[in-house]
Amino acid sequence: MIRQWFQSGVPWVWLNAAAVSISLILVFGLLGLIAVKGLGHFWPSPVAAIDYQDKAGSESVLIGEIVRSQALSPERTKDAGYTVLPGAKQVTQDLIKTGNRDLTGRDFRWISTDAVKGLNYDEDLLVVERREWGNLYGYLVSFKIEGEVISEGEKAWRDVTKSLHRTLQLFDAIRDLEKHRIGAVNYGLERLRLKSKSLEIKGKLDAPAKQEIAEKKAGYEAEYQQLKAKLLVSYKKISTDSIVVRVAGGKRLEVPMAKVVDIYQPNAMNLWQKMGFYIAKVWEFLSDEPREANTEGGVFPAIFGTVMMVMIMAVIVTPFGVIAAVYLREYAKQGIITRIIRIAVNNLAGVPSIVYGVFGLGFFVYFLGGNIDALFFPEASPSPVFGTPGILWASLTLALLTLPVVIVSTEEGLSRIPKSIREGSLALGATKAETLRLTVLPMASPAMMTGLILAVARAAGEVAPLMLVGVVKLAPSLPVDGNFPFLHLDRKFMHLGFHIYDVGFQSPNVEAARPLVYSTALLLVLVIIGLNLAAVAVRNNLREKYRALEN
Repeated sequence: MIRQWFQSGVPWVWLNAAAVSISLILVFGLLGLIAVKGLGHFWPSPVAAIDYQDKAGSESVLIGEIVRSQALSPERTKDAGYTVLPGAKQVTQDLIKTGNRDLTGRDFRWISTDAVKGLNYDEDLLVVERREWGNLYGYLVSFKIEGEVISEGEKAWRDVTKSLHRTLQLFDAIRDLEKHRIGAVNYGLERLRLKSKSLEIKGKLDAPAKQEIAEKKAGYEAEYQQLKAKLLVSYKKISTDSIVVRVAGGKRLEVPMAKVVDIYQPNAMNLWQKMGFYIAKVWEFLSDEPREANTEGGVFPAIFGTVMMVMIMAVIVTPFGVIAAVYLREYAKQGIITRIIRIAVNNLAGVPSIVYGVFGLGFFVYFLGGNIDALFFPEASPSPVFGTPGILWASLTLALLTLPVVIVSTEEGLSRIPKSIREGSLALGATKAETLRLTVLPMASPAMMTGLILAVARAAGEVAPLMLVGVVKLAPSLPVDGNFPFLHLDRKFMHLGFHIYDVGFQSPNVEAARPLVYSTALLLVLVIIGLNLAAVAVRNNLREKYRALEN
């Protein structure tokens, strides 16, 4: 009976279903964990004034957020220096985000739960998010303008919120002046310098050319002086306001508003205010630049760099992959050489990605980029233009890495098209090229699109080769800006995958970086899931469109 049951195949169906179910549970469980850990970071956590007894027996006060708790084993309890009470086998300790790193030298601190004597969640407790040194926790004492106290208490809070709004506007104006307008002037001056050197190398730097360059340079310098004057006025305005905060221990610290990103009182917020704060912080994460060694701020440059690199890669890999597949399936003689080529293509899909990165560095960057510099940019020597890692070489490297996926998918799509369709088209008088272009390729487009999107999904998650051919920890400028030629393929860029690696394994502040690792990982996973869902939708749409022709 049992033998017949096994021979019927039912046990294997159940085993297969169980394996699929376990895989789905693990995948959704992992995504749920990442979502909870990542998205929960943006919710305004309550801030507590913690009265506790330190290891020396004296009473102390901490102000901060309780991040998490953990139980220590007896061995770890002893190593941590805690005294275990009679009958107790372990000690529970809390991780407190105390901030104020410029005062204490650290953002986080572990304390024993048994040592806590009281928790006070005052509504007056303040969180000051700064541009450097992390968060500051304490009580607002007063608001100052040019060193003079203007208000205290509740009135000071109203003045601070108005000052913060005005300061952020001034900061945006300063950023626009420095990064865009003054940056454009510096870019123009650099182009003039390179033009002058190029003319000198060619022997064409005569008096009229020198005069023309001098006039343009004078115009840039005059514009720079005007922008510099505006910048000084803005800096003078932004440096007038400051706040005084009383931190744990009673010490008062004056913080210039120019160094403040946000100020809020989480204990005084109602549900709707917390939801609005949460949405604003998520948007900040998606739209701002990183700061504090990538442990604060947003990831917009990484999102932009990832999307742009994938788009360039897709534009490059699509024609090469489709042409190669069409040649192998439609034109090449099906012999031993063709079989060897197919085996080689399939084997390329299994080559470690870091090998592609080494090849891209050696061939694309040093050989191809170095020769481009020697031929077209001699005036930039010894500084390389294309002879250094950049987004173009990263895109080409990933195009080479994902090319086998596109070739195999396209060739499989071409092989599924019935031979009768080709013969019918030829019988009606169409040439082989017309049959391929008007009939065969459109019917194979679902497989082509699926291969392309799968290649895009893989490229979006690659990190190892990018570390060699263009990705950096922090890019000073985006590959696209308002300066001619607008698209700068020679620039280095940021990438979500590398950002996760850098924040997770290279950050000097591990606990502060942990939530951003989860948040960025969730963002990258959502991008890849979206690409795969788009692939399924496009494939199904094209399949339904050409189903009638197949029948």
